[in-house]
Amino acid sequence: MAVDSQPAAREGTAPPVPGVRRGLRAGYASGALVTGAFSTLPGLLLLPYLTDTLGAGAALAGTVVLVPKVWNALLGPLVGHAGDLRPRRALHLPAGGVGVAAAFALMFSAPGSHAAGVWWAAVGFFLAATAYAFFQVPYSALPAELTERPADRVALVAGRVAVIAVSALLIGGAGPALVDAGGGGVPGHRLVGVFGALCVLAGTAGVVLGVKGAPRRAAPDTRPGDRPAGLRRQLAFARAIPGFPALLAGIVIQSVATGGLTAGAPYFSEHILGDKNATGLLVAAFVAPNLLTVRAWTRLGARVGHRAGYRWACAVFGTGCLLLFAAPVLPLPLVLLLMVVAGAGHAGQLLFLYALLQDCIAGQELRGAGVSSGLFTTCETLGLAVGPFLYGLTLAAFGYVSSGTGLAVTQSHTAREGILVGIALLPALAAAAATAVLGRGRTTPPESPSN
Repeated sequence: MAVDSQPAAREGTAPPVPGVRRGLRAGYASGALVTGAFSTLPGLLLLPYLTDTLGAGAALAGTVVLVPKVWNALLGPLVGHAGDLRPRRALHLPAGGVGVAAAFALMFSAPGSHAAGVWWAAVGFFLAATAYAFFQVPYSALPAELTERPADRVALVAGRVAVIAVSALLIGGAGPALVDAGGGGVPGHRLVGVFGALCVLAGTAGVVLGVKGAPRRAAPDTRPGDRPAGLRRQLAFARAIPGFPALLAGIVIQSVATGGLTAGAPYFSEHILGDKNATGLLVAAFVAPNLLTVRAWTRLGARVGHRAGYRWACAVFGTGCLLLFAAPVLPLPLVLLLMVVAGAGHAGQLLFLYALLQDCIAGQELRGAGVSSGLFTTCETLGLAVGPFLYGLTLAAFGYVSSGTGLAVTQSHTAREGILVGIALLPALAAAAATAVLGRGRTTPPESPSN
């Protein structure tokens, strides 16, 4: 089966059966609260927390954000393989969610500033990244396990994208406000860490209860007593899935774009727009289109296919990002409109990438679904780590000055140029590269791995 899905009617094989029930859609979608929290809270607040509250240099702060997610990337396929050895998979998702919540509360509760606080935040984020792998890998594989029709898989994915927007709106808007409400500095960040933990617990409970009792598809050749192929063989099989290597490269590069843009929002608000309280508005403008445009992107994908739809989404995203170069001379409403444009493209990017993953898993008849999902999660997390890391390096290269007081210092003209380059040019270039990479891929199905 080719990775690029076409409309079900064109395939001519899907029977006219009802779609997934509403309760299952809501339950699966609620798990995206965890995805949104893990992506938004550290992506939006951790880098400035390190540079402007704990006094870490920009390059060091970027490294602190990068290393735990690299570890998460290495862990993902191992978690996926372990999940394919039933019955342990059922425990991974709830345990991972609870672990992420606990680590969030720890990550932003540093005992002080400077070196001790930086180490404390680094350890907390490392634990959060570890726990997140155990949640996200089985969560990403669920649509292909719960449904058979491509349209139903897209319906589940669309709900996930919408709730990512809700969580990003909630956390992105409330997070900076809670920091201020808590008195700023470390005390304010402790409050936001507890808030993020509660959001993660709510999402974990929602998905666990929502999919409880739902019938699961199984690989057709699974028999009692059988063991899946070894991890090395399953990894080789996953690499041979039509178009899957290109999808993995695409999600890495795409996540670099998203991670860089999110990490740059607080710096952009304070030093380019001159209003640090605008961060929540920027995040809201970026993620709100997930709620408003998913249906339109779904219809486009049904007409032109997921790959072609992704190219259109990248074009919209890149246009919105590049236009941010004009932000210093634009009023705030127009800047927010540009973020809406970028966010509309991002909504399509998420929808089509997640849909392509489900096509891959379904195309291999769920054999090694955990490993495939683990690889995808690995690449997504790695990209989300590299984005802030590159943004931190950009700030350092342009001479950004850190602070240990909880308040950012006035930056030079050159440093402000670096802030703009990081949030406008780098994400647009990454989206263009992802489009080119995802355009490659073959279509001949691989042989399935033997036990």
